[in-house]
Amino acid sequence: MIPKPPDPSTRSETFRRLLPHQDEIREALATTTAATIWQRLHDEEGVKVSLPSFYRYLSCFLFDVWKKPCIIIRRREPPPGEEAQIDFGYLGMWQDSLSGKRHKLWAFALILSFSRHMFVRVVTRMNQREWLTCHILAFDFFGGAPRRIVPDNLKTGVIKADLYDPKFNQGYEELAHHYDIIIDPARSGKPKDKARVERVIPYIRDSFWSGRDFTSLEEINKQALEWCLKIAGTRQHGTTRQQPLTMFRLAEEKQLKLLPAAPFEIATWHQAKVAHDCHIQVGGTLYSVPYRYIGKSVDVKLGTKVVEVYLDWELVKTHLRGAKGERTTDWNDYPPEKAAFFQRTPDWYRGRANLIGKSTRETVDALLGEHAFHHLRQCQGILRLAEKYGQERLDKACARANAFGDPAYRTVKTILERGLDEEPALFEPASPSGAFLRGPDELYCSIRS
Repeated sequence: MIPKPPDPSTRSETFRRLLPHQDEIREALATTTAATIWQRLHDEEGVKVSLPSFYRYLSCFLFDVWKKPCIIIRRREPPPGEEAQIDFGYLGMWQDSLSGKRHKLWAFALILSFSRHMFVRVVTRMNQREWLTCHILAFDFFGGAPRRIVPDNLKTGVIKADLYDPKFNQGYEELAHHYDIIIDPARSGKPKDKARVERVIPYIRDSFWSGRDFTSLEEINKQALEWCLKIAGTRQHGTTRQQPLTMFRLAEEKQLKLLPAAPFEIATWHQAKVAHDCHIQVGGTLYSVPYRYIGKSVDVKLGTKVVEVYLDWELVKTHLRGAKGERTTDWNDYPPEKAAFFQRTPDWYRGRANLIGKSTRETVDALLGEHAFHHLRQCQGILRLAEKYGQERLDKACARANAFGDPAYRTVKTILERGLDEEPALFEPASPSGAFLRGPDELYCSIRS
């Protein structure tokens, strides 16, 4: 209500000084603040009026243009089961009696807009997994899901706040699709968009948390559910003048959407860059990605059991989820020439040598029998000699090296380079238990003309 101007007989000296400028002040108020108008009148035109007196003058004589009455449009009450509002706020510090560590605690609160019945869960971190878990437990607590939820613009749920096209976290979108609900985030900096839950966190902090001791996080959440039913649910709500739990059971419980038969599998989404070693790091674990994606940023879906890697929404790699600190590598993700040595186990070398010949297998067995992983490169070198000299010559060279008790890569290579594999044997093969007595001259004898 706009106050009436005072009687002219009561007008003060301030009014008489400002009266000649009244039209000028009225026009300036449309674009300029009152403090700036006063400063210009005082400094530039020499009007000797204090700022508090100037404000009183505006309140009495120009109230209609200086302070327009604040008009509040009250939103309609949503029907039962239509809407739920969400808030996530700091609760306080808590010391774990078992470990002795102090933790910061946050409270997740989901309140049904019609009945004001609420669900509360206390967590030690505000990450994607906890955010999704809280929603799932809230829907289980109510026995159904509302058609629309109004969250705050937390990064765990809303990546980019926008009035017309907000961008949600992919895991949050999947949850909405699973429960067939709409996510309608509040506008940034507009707490009245979720007014029904805005004062809930201070109420939880005061009524449930303040002055109470708990031994474990499990006990805290168990007591929180009981508090929702016995204290918050049975109080007389200040707006509805009804008990939230009673309104929920009578009018809203049956109006919620039925929960899906299959449980929702929580999966969090992350972005990672493929390093030069063909691995990405997600959740403290390294996973290999095909080498052609080195240097690219990929989207990673981190599920309970499976990890999926996407590039432009195309699935490029799948792994079983590894433990934190582990390295999960598929050698097929590397170029063939890079991964060949690491893919080949001692058994692989034995099988490949067996295909070339008996003597080659004996050479490989001798090397791997002494120190398997130390001699893998020698076995690799021996088998590759077949590409240059052929399998038949390689097997003969291995037979000659075995006979002299020196099955090594350098020995076999020298025999093949000098053509000694074609020379007839001038000796009987040495006994496995006998000593090597012939000397290097007989081993590397020159080719007779």
